[in-house]
Amino acid sequence: MESRTARLTDAVEYDYTATAGGHVWTAGACPLDASGAVVAPGDLAAQTRRTLDNLEAALTGAGAGLGDVVKTTIYVATADRADLGTVWDLYRDRLAPHRPPSTLLGVTVLGWPGQLVEVEAVAYIAGR
Repeated sequence: MESRTARLTDAVEYDYTATAGGHVWTAGACPLDASGAVVAPGDLAAQTRRTLDNLEAALTGAGAGLGDVVKTTIYVATADRADLGTVWDLYRDRLAPHRPPSTLLGVTVLGWPGQLVEVEAVAYIAGR
């Protein structure tokens, strides 16, 4: 089952989550505001916080939460390892004490102009 949530912009052309067999897969959460604009251009920390807010909203819309996440992939548009560390620290602190397996990648470019961060997740909610 695919899902959208009223807490996130409807300016995107995809569903935010899909669920099957107790699993929730998310589209990459992006630092978008309600109108679909990228927030805080050039501000890696602010974009990371908004991305995590949007990831949590997508998961909540599918009946899951950050504590249900079993895997994430974090994309950062940078060639600077210090930027990766900045994003990781914010991500780690937001999910603590939960520590799902994660992959952190520096990439050349992301989908929205000015976008610096994207996080996709898989959650497991069987038995609820």
